[in-house]
Amino acid sequence: MTKNKLLRMDNVGIVVESLNDAISFFEEIGLKLEGRGTIEGEWAGRVTGLGSQHVEVAMMVTPDGHSRIELSKFITPATVSDHRTAPVNTLGYLRAMFTVEDIDEMVNRLTKNGAQLVGEIVQYENSYRLCYIRGAEGILIGLAEELSSK
Repeated sequence: MTKNKLLRMDNVGIVVESLNDAISFFEEIGLKLEGRGTIEGEWAGRVTGLGSQHVEVAMMVTPDGHSRIELSKFITPATVSDHRTAPVNTLGYLRAMFTVEDIDEMVNRLTKNGAQLVGEIVQYENSYRLCYIRGAEGILIGLAEELSSK
């Protein structure tokens, strides 16, 4: 019997309160809005286990077209918990990591738009400069600048 093989990862989902703010944040990083719409009905709830639901979604895509973030704003049912400001060692916590050309420029631009640097920009050996930043909706992202390619 052959083992079923993984083909690809399609997207990572993030539930947000303000779809517009989250879209703007990811556009500032460099993702593009690929599409926006509404998902509703009992069929969708069968997938999520939430029953009948009404969700506004926006799909953001990276410049290379290979990675996506699906932003979801639940209209019904209402969200039941909020761990946006939980520390990064919280069980089940999510962060996405992005490689950028110039980490200093990106951090400066994002902080001017209200994002907050979580710790500091650090260098890992001669390979990367890295940081965590909290943007719109308290969304945690990682930024990495490759040093070996310079």
